[in-house]
Amino acid sequence: MTFTLAIVGRPNVGKSTLFNRLVGKRLALVDDQPGVTRDLREGEARLGDLRFTVIDTAGLEEVTDDSLQGRMRRLTERAVAEADACLFVIDARMGVTPTDEVFADILRRANARVILAANKSEGRAGQAGVFEAYGLGLGEPVPLSAEHGEGMAELHAALMPIADAMAERRAVIADEAPVTDVDVIDGEDAPDWAPRPGRPLQVAVVGRPNAGKSTLINRILGEERLLTGPEAGITRDSISLSLDWDGVPVRLFDTAGMRKKAKVQDRLEKMSVADGLRAVKFAEVVVVLLDAAIPFETQDLRIADLAEREGRAVVVAVNKWDLEADKQGRLTQLREEFERLLPQLKGAPLVAVSARTGRGLDRLREAVVSAHAVWNRRVPTAALNRWLGEMVTAHPPPAPGGRRIKLRYATQAKTRPPGFVVMCSHPDRMPEAYKRYLVNGLRLDFDMPGTPIRLTLRGQGDRNPYKGRTKSTPSRLRKHLGKPPHKG
Repeated sequence: MTFTLAIVGRPNVGKSTLFNRLVGKRLALVDDQPGVTRDLREGEARLGDLRFTVIDTAGLEEVTDDSLQGRMRRLTERAVAEADACLFVIDARMGVTPTDEVFADILRRANARVILAANKSEGRAGQAGVFEAYGLGLGEPVPLSAEHGEGMAELHAALMPIADAMAERRAVIADEAPVTDVDVIDGEDAPDWAPRPGRPLQVAVVGRPNAGKSTLINRILGEERLLTGPEAGITRDSISLSLDWDGVPVRLFDTAGMRKKAKVQDRLEKMSVADGLRAVKFAEVVVVLLDAAIPFETQDLRIADLAEREGRAVVVAVNKWDLEADKQGRLTQLREEFERLLPQLKGAPLVAVSARTGRGLDRLREAVVSAHAVWNRRVPTAALNRWLGEMVTAHPPPAPGGRRIKLRYATQAKTRPPGFVVMCSHPDRMPEAYKRYLVNGLRLDFDMPGTPIRLTLRGQGDRNPYKGRTKSTPSRLRKHLGKPPHKG
């Protein structure tokens, strides 16, 4: 049976470590300092024959105001209310604290299915805490060690009644890296890469801190699913969320804000940035979110260039557009800056949005779907070679050393992103300027704006038909050797 399990508890009791243990991957950031997890992170858990969705939550704090900790608590309480079961984790080495007692009472009222787990119970240091856990009134505690993998069999036994009681099955989609660099073979049908529930379109939203990434995703979802606020750097983990975006199955990745490398000194922030870079590799389309007040900062350009080098389709979105006065003039200026500062992404969609009001989200969806379609585009070999002949006629390749480079034919070798191979003489002498001329021609003539294009030049070797043959014996030597003269 499939069900949803929310892991809750005080900060630093080992919730994220247990989450990673259940999903079998290091998806959640783990550190010794409390309060690392802030958002809700979902994953596909496997425990024996059980398959279920597990949710890692922020540590419960005894605050109810609008502070960061208060918003984190409300988000956790919401996850508890929506989950099928709740796993309440305490620190067996510290024993039961007054805060544990408060939250145990809250969980009894909020969720009918609560399992008590005493983490860090390995060795004698945690035995006393396991016995104290009986006093919380949540039934028999499950002693376990998330770090060492102990107690998983006992946890499996505690979850089995919940799995058997579930009548509704829920589809769980695993986080998988997208298929890239797909070989193209003429004469074969192109694979269908249209998004569907089993393989959604994977979109990562990246940008500098406080650009509004989480707010934008909440607006797309239509609910306050991610933690937001005026503080910069709230998001730490890369959170993936599945939704149906106006008929298109999509998996959205919210990432931590990426500052300049020289400013990232804290170990936790380094882990967050690394997690964000990993999300870019998991995505098919990368939405680079800019702040309308300070767009195209150096870090924005680096992030966009990273997505292009990873071979992902790129969409540039300018957030906080509701604060702009001269919208038309400002948009024209941004397009000019975009073409000048990011020539490698020439023609990529530039969309103005407002995460606060929801303006421009329909155009953003269209841009994402269009960029994904271009990313998968295939060009017939015949059309490609006609194009190559026209390009050579318009601007012949250079002639280094007095011998002109000959471009013989071209073919598309890969998709996701599009990759082309041009057979030519002396590929090592072809200047970069002429390669850019060919790439820009591909973008313009085959309608592939913004997507990364890989162009490879290959030589055909020496086409001399006599290469490798031995020379014939001269006639004056044939007489000496007694061979008859050659007739012909």
